[in-house]
Amino acid sequence: MILGVDVGGTFTDLFFWDGVRIRTAKLPTTTADQSEAVLAGAAELADHVDTFLHGTTTATNALLERTGARTLLVTSPGFEDVIEIGRQDRPSLYDPFSDRPPPLVSRDDRVSDLSGLDLRPYGAVAVSLLHSYEDPEPEQEIRGIVERSGAHVPVSLSSTVAPEFREFERTSTTVLNAYLTPVVARYLARLESGVRTAGLADSVGVMRSSGGLIDAADAAALPASILLSGPAGGVVAAGAIGTALGRDHVIAFDMGGTSTDVCRIRNGRPEIAYERAVAGYPCRMPSAAIHTVGAGGGSIGWIDPGDSLRVGPRSAGAEPGPACYRRGGLEATVTDANVALGRIAPDASLGGRLTIDRRLSEDALASLGDRLGFATDETALGIVRVVEEVMAGAIRTVSIEQGADPRDAWLVAFGGAGGLHATALARSLDMAGVIVPPHGGVFSAVGLLLSPPRVDLARSVLIRGGDGLDDAVDRIGSEAEAHMTGGSLETLVDVRYLGQSHEVTVPYASGDGWAALSERFHLLHRERNGFARPDDPIEAVTVRASVTGTPAIGPDEAFRWSPAGDARIGVRSVITDAGPAEASVWNRTGLAVGAEITGPAVIEETEATTWIGPGERAVVSPTGALEVTW
Repeated sequence: MILGVDVGGTFTDLFFWDGVRIRTAKLPTTTADQSEAVLAGAAELADHVDTFLHGTTTATNALLERTGARTLLVTSPGFEDVIEIGRQDRPSLYDPFSDRPPPLVSRDDRVSDLSGLDLRPYGAVAVSLLHSYEDPEPEQEIRGIVERSGAHVPVSLSSTVAPEFREFERTSTTVLNAYLTPVVARYLARLESGVRTAGLADSVGVMRSSGGLIDAADAAALPASILLSGPAGGVVAAGAIGTALGRDHVIAFDMGGTSTDVCRIRNGRPEIAYERAVAGYPCRMPSAAIHTVGAGGGSIGWIDPGDSLRVGPRSAGAEPGPACYRRGGLEATVTDANVALGRIAPDASLGGRLTIDRRLSEDALASLGDRLGFATDETALGIVRVVEEVMAGAIRTVSIEQGADPRDAWLVAFGGAGGLHATALARSLDMAGVIVPPHGGVFSAVGLLLSPPRVDLARSVLIRGGDGLDDAVDRIGSEAEAHMTGGSLETLVDVRYLGQSHEVTVPYASGDGWAALSERFHLLHRERNGFARPDDPIEAVTVRASVTGTPAIGPDEAFRWSPAGDARIGVRSVITDAGPAEASVWNRTGLAVGAEITGPAVIEETEATTWIGPGERAVVSPTGALEVTW
């Protein structure tokens, strides 16, 4: 009895498996308190579960909305301003008006001495001292001072949160963690209390950004590790469906109501990044290398000062939502465009509970079109074209810009809106095809059940020539295994050319040897950067370890397909780039394995809709996934 609940900006998705059957649900996210929709949806599917798994955007939202705690930063003398000085790079190279986000800790709240300081005004304390990744004791002493003060504020130590070199990134990550701790801890405590009170489960597992699970207590203490909690579940599931279908190169394409997340996956394993910026703040936490753009079903169409049509990043969200939701939204969104074009049924019931109104979509599009001088249909097609180009740019970012050719990759499309735009994107990039998985509308929740428990650790070193490398790898591997017995250990090393300012993470096991590490590094450096210098000396700067356990279920359980009901619904008038057309309409749950559908066609299910364009062909695989080619 396993339940996965993933919270998005617009909808909360649920996937329930009881060992025999699968049940799903989708309901609007309660933005004021995500736990309300989580508990309401869970109660619809089960009275009690053995395992309750959760993907949350609480940490991300608190950062984006700047609603974290007032944080005190304790650092070494002379380093109080490191989070403001940062690096010399610019947020946007050619935009002189683009500024870095303001520091999360004001100048008055950065100190090097706690003597006489009143800690009561603060909600959290971040401690980041020089070289503490080598010697954590001074930071631990400061934590003791805070605890003895009786202030009862959570303390984040850089030697625990991100024990790696580079003061700016380490301090930024520690500040992020401290800033988010009270908000995330309150939310998870409230959720766990609600889950226990309702008798649903005894505990909650939370998805971490790296694609594994940690318990709620650990997530509350390390919220910087769950900043990409929600999208990571979809990436895990996309890798699993790709493996099940024998596709070794896929790109996950998760288009929800607020944003689109993309990630490249090889042989079922997503690309992992060990540093990324979240809302402009560096975060040195392992995470699936997800690239996010503000393009979703709720993204709003607008006119820029040059009288050009733009779409997003502003979204109608869950409240009021697109105009067709009948919740007071007046601006035209991507969802409204799909409704007006006939790709979404004019009387669709999204998630089985939210009935849309096509007239309201057309009114919103007409209002925008009047200002552009476009007819309603032209405005709808324009919105679709613009948002698809934004999303195509995101796919280029995780493929071409990283030295990977998208032409041999399959696009795994999911999320409530993914199936409506995937084939146009894949064709524009000359990709191999599109996979629309079963339960695509709640696919990130599926990924929670496919995700293993996971521990990630890192320690900075500085090794040249190999002496001491195996000892360092053995130490961090043993430390990681001590956190999780019986799991599968993987160790890696960050390597660079001597004098370089950036690294490449290379797989390495103790005993492989310096020559093997060097060879792997040169190959990966060439793939990522387009060149290699095999005769130049290299150095290892950080060793990493991850231990993964066993997922709650495997792909065989998650991707069972048993068709039920009639497959053919009828026909519907749609608008394509070539003009009006008649599209066949199908019920996804009634499609048998081996069934073929040629476009134009609309394939409907409770949580999502798939658009098959003219000249495209979809085949139902044994997993229930649609494989679309042209």
